[in-house]
Amino acid sequence: MSSQPWAEDKVYIRYTLWFVYCCIIYSLIGFSWGALMGGIAEFRHFVDHRMHGDLIVRAHTHVNLLGWVEMAIFAAVYYVIPRLVKRPIYSIKLVKVHFWTHNIGLIGMVSLFTIAGVLGGLASGGTETMAPLPMEEVEAIVKPWLAAMGMFGTMVLAANCIWAYNLARTCFGWEKNY
Repeated sequence: MSSQPWAEDKVYIRYTLWFVYCCIIYSLIGFSWGALMGGIAEFRHFVDHRMHGDLIVRAHTHVNLLGWVEMAIFAAVYYVIPRLVKRPIYSIKLVKVHFWTHNIGLIGMVSLFTIAGVLGGLASGGTETMAPLPMEEVEAIVKPWLAAMGMFGTMVLAANCIWAYNLARTCFGWEKNY
């Protein structure tokens, strides 16, 4: 066994770097989104004053926290832990499942939060050709989008549990390597 069992595993290196790349992409999306919400008066008014406009803010928040911040943490921890415990990650397959489950779940959450926010905002404020809908009808429009969003949120939670399990299994018995 190599003294650095992670150093030659190209799949481990690739996925660790993919977490970094996703961190960068999500940060650029989140920063730009925030700048648009703050800098475009009509967008800011829509988000602040339309029914369910806050769901667009939640989408932005999730891109930043679960995309930018959490992806950076995943990459850093995947890099540090094998070196700290002097052994390879318990399961590279779980790293892959974690990566894809987290990204699919996050993209689904953000997309559905945004769709629900836009639809709820448009329905509650009306347009040039349509009067605002009553609150009950607006809620009926938004509800299924939020239910679907919850399924994607559950995927993100499952991905985080996979991550925690994989790290715990990697760390158990670390004393044997010292």
